[in-house]
Amino acid sequence: MRLTLGLALLLLAAFWVTNLALYFAHMNLDPRSAVAYYRGNEAEFMPPRSAQSMLEGRTCTCRCSRSCSCFSPHLLIFAPARFALKVGFIVTAFGAALLSEAAGWMTRFWHPGFAWLKVAMFVLFQGTLAVLILGLGVFLASAEALRRRRHAARHRADVAAHGAHPSTARRASSGALDAQARG
Repeated sequence: MRLTLGLALLLLAAFWVTNLALYFAHMNLDPRSAVAYYRGNEAEFMPPRSAQSMLEGRTCTCRCSRSCSCFSPHLLIFAPARFALKVGFIVTAFGAALLSEAAGWMTRFWHPGFAWLKVAMFVLFQGTLAVLILGLGVFLASAEALRRRRHAARHRADVAAHGAHPSTARRASSGALDAQARG
């Protein structure tokens, strides 16, 4: 389970970095940059985004955002946290991903005033993912440390009980049983 969660965490971190890079390749955290990206900017010879180009560009992003929004809360279920906190993160992740995508469309086709929503939901979604990634990373690291401590404690208990290394004690006892069976 730790291997699966660890690999999922790496995939989630890669998505997070990629999402940041794609966003900042086209816009910044100023809502005016979102307006220019979606509605065009004559001064910079940027045409407005067409519905087709938005669909083509958003298909992969939507798929990744949906997967990430569905996937990351499932990982959070394994972490030791209060139920209300987990529900809050799940709702926040889904809501921010949905509103981030909707805000781009609303900025382009409805009103440029929705650009602030695009920026805010991008920041909220990325922030939520960052907390999930860090929280899950800490959880996995602490779970591995706990597993190692338990293994070491069992090993010490076996040594104390058998007076030797557990594998040596097991070999000796199984050899005695073989001798009894033959004799």
